[in-house]
Parts: sequence; C-alpha cells; structure tokens
Amino acid sequence: MSADESAEVSLLTPRILIPFLLVSLIWGSTWLVIKDQISEVPPSWSVSYRFLIAAAAMFGLAAFKRLPFRLDRTGYIFALILGLFQFSFNFNFVYNAELFITSGLVAVLFALLMVPNALLGRIFLGHRISAPFLGGSAIAAVGIALLFWHEYRASPASLEQVLLGAMLAFGGIMSASIANVMQAGERLKSYPIITLLAWAMFFGALINVAVSWGTVGPPAYELRTAYWAGIVYLGVIGSVVTFPLYFSMIREVGPGRAAYSSVLVPVVAMILSTIFEGYVWTWLSAGGAVLAMTGLLVALRARKPKLPRIPA
Repeated sequence: MSADESAEVSLLTPRILIPFLLVSLIWGSTWLVIKDQISEVPPSWSVSYRFLIAAAAMFGLAAFKRLPFRLDRTGYIFALILGLFQFSFNFNFVYNAELFITSGLVAVLFALLMVPNALLGRIFLGHRISAPFLGGSAIAAVGIALLFWHEYRASPASLEQVLLGAMLAFGGIMSASIANVMQAGERLKSYPIITLLAWAMFFGALINVAVSWGTVGPPAYELRTAYWAGIVYLGVIGSVVTFPLYFSMIREVGPGRAAYSSVLVPVVAMILSTIFEGYVWTWLSAGGAVLAMTGLLVALRARKPKLPRIPA
C-alpha cells in the first residue's frame, strides 16, 4: 500500500471498522466482569492473574501463528515500557478507581482517552487533527459529560470518593495513552505485534506480582468459579483477542481515532447493564448516549490526515 493510500484509511474502512466494533463490544462487556473482581481479593492480585493468563495465551498464539518469540534488545525495552504503562499502571489505576466509584463512572471517564491520544499523537508523532475529528470530539464530549453527570447522580459515593476515583481513572487514562502513542511510532511498527504484546504482558504481569507482594502481601484469591471464569475471560477475550486488534488499528489510523472505541464502550456497557442488571435509562443517560454516538459517527468519517512531507 502506498503512502497516499494509507493516508486515506478511515475507521469506516471494513478492515478497520470490523475490529473497531469487535473491540468496543468486548471491552464494553469487560466492565461487568471487572465489577465482580472487586471483592476481598486486592485489585493488584486480580490484575496479576489476568495478565499471567494473558501472557501465556499470547505466547501460545505466537506459537500457533509461527511468529518469532525473540526480540532484539530495543524490542525488549519497548515491551518492558509498554508492559509498565499499559498492563500494570493502567489496569491497577482502573481496578482501584472502582473501589471508590462505579464501573459506569470509570467507563465514562475512559471515553476521554481520545483527547490525550490525539494530543500526544500531535506532539510526538506529528499527526494532524482534522476538523471532522474535532467536531465529532466536541459533540461526543457533551454526550460524555451528560453520561458522567447521570452516573454521578446515581452513584452512592461521596464527592471525596468521586474525586479520588476520578483521579485514579485519569491516571489509568494517561498510562493507556502513553502506551497507545508508543504503538503508533515507526520503530515499534517493525516488531510483530503479537510477539511484542506477549512480552509486554509478561513483563506487566511480573511487575504486578512484585508490586502486589510488596504492598498487600502473598497471593490472595477466591475459590468462586465465577471469579476465575472472570479472570480467564478478561485475560483471553478481554486482552488476547482485543489488544492485537486495537494496536493494529492504532498503527493504521493513529491513536486518536482508534481511541474512539472508548466512546462506544460505555454505551455498550450501559446496554448490557440494562439487559443483565436492570439498568434504568433517564433523559440524561439517553441524551448522553445519543450525543456520544453522533459525535462518534461524525469523527468516524474523518480520514487519517497526510503527514507533512520531509524534504530529502
């Protein structure tokens, strides 16, 4: 594919749109599962188990596809940094945020991931921000604000808990954004994405185990079947299936546009909550969902802008 053709790729391109929708649907479902993980087991240990399973499954996928297991020295360093920000900091912030605020609030806050992704992509990668993307983002932001206000009003948490939970969620957003923008860099594109992710998940799991043991003590776990079924679902479906698809989208359309899945995720989560938990919609939540989806549709039409030509 030529540079001009790749510059014309948008989220509506079938090979991008189908993974985009699949990732959004799966990650929309993971919030219900994560909610069940917040119990007597410290969040850091649940995150550790998730990515130990995910790393093993990702290496298995690499073996199945006959991809190389080894990276060069720079690749291992990139995998370590990616594991630290994406699979350790990010998820520990998210799980701990849900100790103070509802999963719905955290999911809605994560819809803002498109903002730091677009800004960091502009600063470090030179990705231009198009007018349709800005317009769609503005519309979606209003929808996200309505969803957040609805979730806040329905939440039993105090203002102090909401603020603390929001700070933790923003820590997760920034950690994820750093990892997202890294994936769009030309140097990382030279590595097989599955091999890179396998090592990143492995390093992230090791970091999580070390942090867990140092902060909350030896491994803690539940014997409930639902708990371990949730761990496996989050590790395999919520991580091994989704992250290669998501990071492939980042490499093709940029971190800002790929992060629009985070706008769709809370809407999916609320629909699933309606089906399985009896979630009751109000004019705030319905209006917010409509605006978020409208903004998403506007931004979906934005094509990846051409990068400025660098004279030889």
